[in-house]
Amino acid sequence: MRVAPFLLALLASPAFAEDYSRGQKLMRDYFQDQVSQIEANCLTHLTTKAAWEKERVERRQQFFDMMGLWPLPPRTDLKAKITGTTQGEGFTVEKLHFQSMPGLYVTANFYLPRANPGRDRVASKLPTILYVCGHGNVVVDGISYGTKVNYQYHPAWFATHGYACLILDTHQLHEIPGIHHGTHHLGMWWWHNRGYTPAGLECWNAMRALDYLETRPEVDAKRIGVTGRSGGGATSWWITAADERIQAAVPVAGICDMRSHLCEGLDKSLKSGVIAGHCDCMYMVNSRRWDFADIVALCAPRPVLLGNTDDDRIFPVPGYRRLAEKARKVYALYGAEEKFQLLETTGPHKDTPELRKGINLWMNRWLKDDVSTKVEDDLPPKLKPQDLKVLAKRPEDSVNETIQELRLPPVVLELPKSPQVAKEWWASKRPELMKALEEDVFRGWPKNPPSLKPVVSADVTHAGVRLRGIDFISETGVELRLFVVVSTEVPKPQTSVLEVIGTEEEWKKLCSNLGPKFADALLATESNLPFDEGTFRGYRQMLQTGVAFAYLCPRGIGPTAWAKPGERDDVQVRRRFPLVGQTLDGQRVWDIRRAIQALRAVEGHAPQRLSGKGQGGALALYAGLFEPEVKVISLNNLPSSHLEGPILMNISRHLEMPQAVALAFPRTIFLQLDSLEVKKSFEWTQRLAKSIGAESKLEIK
Repeated sequence: MRVAPFLLALLASPAFAEDYSRGQKLMRDYFQDQVSQIEANCLTHLTTKAAWEKERVERRQQFFDMMGLWPLPPRTDLKAKITGTTQGEGFTVEKLHFQSMPGLYVTANFYLPRANPGRDRVASKLPTILYVCGHGNVVVDGISYGTKVNYQYHPAWFATHGYACLILDTHQLHEIPGIHHGTHHLGMWWWHNRGYTPAGLECWNAMRALDYLETRPEVDAKRIGVTGRSGGGATSWWITAADERIQAAVPVAGICDMRSHLCEGLDKSLKSGVIAGHCDCMYMVNSRRWDFADIVALCAPRPVLLGNTDDDRIFPVPGYRRLAEKARKVYALYGAEEKFQLLETTGPHKDTPELRKGINLWMNRWLKDDVSTKVEDDLPPKLKPQDLKVLAKRPEDSVNETIQELRLPPVVLELPKSPQVAKEWWASKRPELMKALEEDVFRGWPKNPPSLKPVVSADVTHAGVRLRGIDFISETGVELRLFVVVSTEVPKPQTSVLEVIGTEEEWKKLCSNLGPKFADALLATESNLPFDEGTFRGYRQMLQTGVAFAYLCPRGIGPTAWAKPGERDDVQVRRRFPLVGQTLDGQRVWDIRRAIQALRAVEGHAPQRLSGKGQGGALALYAGLFEPEVKVISLNNLPSSHLEGPILMNISRHLEMPQAVALAFPRTIFLQLDSLEVKKSFEWTQRLAKSIGAESKLEIK
């Protein structure tokens, strides 16, 4: 007998009293534990220089991968163009742009010391600074002049003191503005599907800027340093870790440890803390579960000065001090302790004179071998924004606004037309894809999960319906409750179905349809539930046919909800997950797997069927791939693309939803789809089923 999912829609979603305290405590405990795990593995295994040197090549490749840069993009023609020059007091500025990728424009100013009278060029090759800007755009009358205008006093000082300096606009705050805030408030969660982060884009722009500097006759390519503040501080770390051409670095207010980013402020509000103050350019997609000191290690033993002020709320003192302590240990392996220093000055998140002097002294020491010249904060007069503008108009071939859609396009798996070839192809492709899921998509799953400890914590019977609440540990800090519902008249049901609840609306309907007698066992926040006797009788009759239903709300849904979906608290929680090597949806898949295992432990068998609707169905599908005891997967309104969800780390590098369904063979799969257009997207799955002789295992309606 075929069993339809119990998602009765006879009642409108009732008004529930929202209580998020349980879910918020769960998240606090969870991230505290995750950070402790990351800290325990951060550089603790390194004891010798030789061990680190052996490891660092692979580590740098892993870093590029987490920045969305592996394999490295081709170094295409920069098509550099100088659009004009202007004069400052003691220096010349060339206004230029180059393309770090085809159509990805980088606008920049190149500062040079004023040549001696009668000379077109400076007399010798100069030590050179790459200045990467933070979030400080200048807009006048609706025209963006970029961040290079706001930070111009840095390259001006360098040029008047014997350096060349190239200053770059950031991708977002640019003469052609792009996007840094995809997950911060724009809802572009699909970035995680592709492994995309604008941090990688900023790193690549800086790498290509070094390529450009190597073409300039004024530049001594063996004496290049980098500095920047805030977002520019982060980019300074990225480029120093990525590119050995950087010989000295001063990242200012651009880094602190993972504990600060993930746990700071959690005791007050989920929406607060360091992470809420940062856009996506500050973060790699941390699939390897690094702490930020791992980035510093890639910079060693080159000279790095970490600058910060002592009242910076988005780069708090404990966070950068803890990181500095770990970094010093790596430099000590090289006997190069003097090459890593912490410059801590008084003040808020601001570019202070003390910080600027520290930057300039450090560059003098390591790029000029000069420790005697007295450094003053003697800044030349500023130039007008209009004097520094590079572009008269937006180039027609610019892709700056859409690069996040173009940079890492989803993989398209073509199915061979010949059935026999398709069968052979799938025989080798399926294990390859399953390996990719394990190693690249769900890499963040616990390697040594805690004991399930399943306990029947609630047992309520009413009007012939029995509900048991089974509490279990999904992973450390995450305790969930599974709900098992049976008829009292059928002691041994013939069919067991695990239904995944994917939305708050589905959860509220379930609570209402069962009614107030079960509210406490359901952990419902509203005891006075709306109730319809007729709906309840219909459900009871279904149970009497010999069906047992189990229901799971993965973390963040129902009893463990921490905020309304889409509100700021929810957004900032979701943004934390990729920093511990996961996505929220990826860990919800884990929750479903653990629920299946908890049912097996309590009931003596796993559910024969997995069922779900929409996002819940997609999560159930992925969980079922790893639980061989599940024989049937029944899905209603399955998304046709991961653009709609679920959000799974790097999933679009490997497959789309039609291939995920195909991976479930030889299980029986029922798809109830809501439109012809969606059905058409699963023609790929149907053709594969026919090729491998699994037609009878797939039913689409």
